[in-house]
Amino acid sequence: MRITAYITGMTEAIALLAALSEPTRLAAVRLLADGGEHCVCELMYQLGATQSRMSRHMATLKAVGLVSDRRDAQWVRYRIRNDMPPETRAVIDAVLAMPAREMPVRADSFRSVA
Repeated sequence: MRITAYITGMTEAIALLAALSEPTRLAAVRLLADGGEHCVCELMYQLGATQSRMSRHMATLKAVGLVSDRRDAQWVRYRIRNDMPPETRAVIDAVLAMPAREMPVRADSFRSVA
């Protein structure tokens, strides 16, 4: 088997792992792992990211199938997808089980965003 054919078959796994390799995206997944919906403004605040940066990160997570979004007037709310394949869920669960030693999340986070 040629290496290019082998890598081509792993495109989805490579994209998933690449998406999770960026610290802000990984921190966002950790925040969303509580099962609730989170407004992009809340993620921005907790992770210290600008709106454009956070939106790009969330678009990447959405493109690999990890999150879904919902527009609520001017807000965009994100959550972990419940319908992801079991293999993807297993990767997410394994990553989330690892210690979050250097997670860049604000300690004074707020949950009540109108």
